[in-house]
Parts: sequence; C-alpha cells; structure tokens
Amino acid sequence: MRKLVVAVALALGAPLALAQVQGVSKNEIVLGTAQDMSGPAVPFSKPAVNGMKMRIDEINDAGGIHGRKLKLIVEDHGYDPKKAVLAANKLTQKDKIFAVIGPLGTPTNLAAMPIYFDKNVPHLFPLSAAREMFEPLHKLKYSTAATYYEQIHVGLKRLVKEKGYKKVCTLYQDDDFGIEIARGGEQALKDLGMTYTERTTYKRGATDFSSQVQKMQSAGCEIVALGTIIRETIGVIGTARKLGWNPDFLGTTAAYLDLIHKLGGPAMNGFYTMGTMNYPYADDPSANVRKWYQQYKEKFKEDPNLSAVYGYQFITLFQLAAEKAGPNLTVDSLVKSLDSIVVPRDMFGADEVRFTPKNHLGTNRAKLCQIQNQKWVCLTDYITE
Repeated sequence: MRKLVVAVALALGAPLALAQVQGVSKNEIVLGTAQDMSGPAVPFSKPAVNGMKMRIDEINDAGGIHGRKLKLIVEDHGYDPKKAVLAANKLTQKDKIFAVIGPLGTPTNLAAMPIYFDKNVPHLFPLSAAREMFEPLHKLKYSTAATYYEQIHVGLKRLVKEKGYKKVCTLYQDDDFGIEIARGGEQALKDLGMTYTERTTYKRGATDFSSQVQKMQSAGCEIVALGTIIRETIGVIGTARKLGWNPDFLGTTAAYLDLIHKLGGPAMNGFYTMGTMNYPYADDPSANVRKWYQQYKEKFKEDPNLSAVYGYQFITLFQLAAEKAGPNLTVDSLVKSLDSIVVPRDMFGADEVRFTPKNHLGTNRAKLCQIQNQKWVCLTDYITE
C-alpha cells in the first residue's frame, strides 16, 4: 500500500512540477527578447527580431520542440539601460518567460542581467560581444559572440604586423562598449611593444566628430581602432575623407553591417572590421544562403542583414539545446544540454559553437573583413593571432 501511495504521488506530482516551470506549459515555451526598436540600434534589432520570428515559424510549422510551440515576446528598450531594466521586469514578472534570447546592447544587458538571474531566467546569446556577457562564469549566461576585446586585439595586431604602422590611434564611444574595444587594441599594441599615439572619445548619440578627427589627423595616425556602431562609423570616416585625410580604420562586429556601405557610399571602401561569418548577399555563393535570403525578403519585404542571421541562429541554437534537454524541459535540463552541446559551422560560415560547464562562450574567433567596391569581403578565415 505504501508503494502504491508513493507511485500515485509521483505520477500526480510530475505534471505539477512541469507546470511550475516558468514559461513552459504542455503546449508552449515562452521566450522573450529586449531590443532597440525605437533608438539608434534599430538596424540591429529589427532584423534580429525578424530572424527569430522566421526561425520560430519554421520550428512551429514542423511541430515545435517535443510538441511545444515557441512564442516570442519582444520588448523595446530604445538602447536605454533604465528602459532595459523595465523590460526585464515585465518579461520576467508579467510575461513569465522561460528564457531571454538575443537581447541587444552592452550597457542595456549589464543593467538588466541581475533581474533575469534573480528570477532564474537564462540569459542566452546576447547581441553584444562584451566579455561580461559570459564572464564571470554564471549558470544562466551564455554568449556566442567573439568578444570586442579579442576581435580588436587579433585584428589590430594582424594589420600592424602586415602593414607596419608606426602610429596607431583609437576613437571610441565613452561607455562599457567603447572602453572594451579600446582595451583590446591597447593589449594588441602592448604585445608588439607599442602604445596608442592618440586616443579620443565621443558621447553616445554624438553626430559631429570633426574635433576628434582633426585631433587624430594632427597626431599623424596611420590606423584608427574604432569603438563605434553604425552612424558613428560613417560619421567618423566620412569626416576624415572630407578633410582629405585617408588613414586605415578598423572596427568590430558592431560596424559589420551593409548599412555602412549603403549609407556611407564609396567613402567607406577600404574600411576593415572583424566579422563572425561571411556577409549574406542575394548573390551569395551558397545556394542555401540565397534561398534563405529570398525567403526572408518575401516574408518581411526587405533585404536581410547580418543581424537577421544572428536572430535566426539564436533560435536554432535554442532549439537544438531544448530538443537535447528532452520533453521535461527545465532550466537545469537546458543548462545541462547547453554545457555539452557542439554545433558545427552552418551555411552562413559561422564558427563552431561549443559550450562547457566552465566556459559559456561558444566561440571567440572572428575573421578580418573589408569593404571592397561597396560590399563586405572577408580577407581571412577565423584568426586568433
């Protein structure tokens, strides 16, 4: 009789335990994302959300994950850390999400992460390449982005060695994002027995860079490591060209978008940056990428950019981990799955993603790429030195 009572209790308790997993029900998994849908980083966030929705529709049309459909709730933080905190509170307390996926921004994620952790909500694959997205090690935070620090470290070191620059400078956004890039370049120069010839900053939202450019021009800078995003990258390089000053410029994945050459025009030719995959174009050599490109364009009535690929990949990575976690999806089972998952290079040329219990950064490698004839071309495969 005692054994029968225990068996009945366990049988009744199993669905109850499952029901207590936030964001997971018999038929649905609720995911959230916090994006800039109204501020300066919309060109990153809007396509990323579209990419997520595209992949979610494909997964749901195929039956979901162990019979559960995915639902995505999008919150707009406008690239404002205070609004990111409000978004995190809503997603965790009102919407009861299981995990936040692909949230955008370094300052916004740094402000919001403690809220997700307090509610035991995994913080997965943020659209930020700051080291804080995976360090210090935390059970609930995982990143797939090669860090800004390492990107500029290896990229600048490679170019200085190849081109023999003597005067290296940096211009960066005066916040966590920009400082990370400046430090990576500083380490590259330290490795080579050098230091910055000049360093200067700008405030987030700035539109005039003439004083910074003139300062670097006066210092005779031969290459400038940029801690800039889209508008600022175009503004800095465009200002330099108007002044007749033509040094080399090196950016990070934050500036690896087609908007750089689409909006900046021929003045952007020659701009170097670090990329985490080949940039997708309608005439991509891969038939699979061309097909994906057209499907995205038909669905959203616009061309996809790299952020659309990121969003698509983030959901795919979650799918693989959740499927491996099994029908009884919990935070612990997802973490266990992520800590043992290995995802090979995909059709976009993205690097292999591999997590371990002691390393929650999927890859820390990037390619050196350049705008040539107003189109991104990768000059190397993944480099580490």
